Amino acid sequence: MQPTQIAHDLVTRFYRRLWNQWDDAAVEDTLAAGFRFRGSLGDQTEGRDGWRRYRDKIRSGAPDFHNEIVDLVVAGDRAAARLLYRGTHSGPLLGIAPTGRSFSYAGAAFFTVAGDRLAEAWVLGDLAGLRAQLDSTGH
Repeated sequence: MQPTQIAHDLVTRFYRRLWNQWDDAAVEDTLAAGFRFRGSLGDQTEGRDGWRRYRDKIRSGAPDFHNEIVDLVVAGDRAAARLLYRGTHSGPLLGIAPTGRSFSYAGAAFFTVAGDRLAEAWVLGDLAGLRAQLDSTGH
């Protein structure tokens, strides 16, 4: 399989299985052991277990958190995705107590592949837009 196809498949699996299905079994087959990750909330982790802690933090704040790949561009062992995140604020998120509000915000992610696993991901999210939706004062 070509590097471009491997990168495409890994990024698609990352969002479909690891995030949208919360499939912990797919972590080992998708992420390199030393996976470096910077999430859309700004947290940085290293390793599969570090990523799992970040994922669990998001899940505790929005159990229905969903990632939609809007665009995916792949070149060799690198990929860039434009994303839409959605969920319901059911637990603490960004230091904000649960509001029960639905939210959606845009983001972008940049991936590097090493061999047949994702080696790193750097994700940016529209945190100002997310905070505005969760702000209890409605501002």
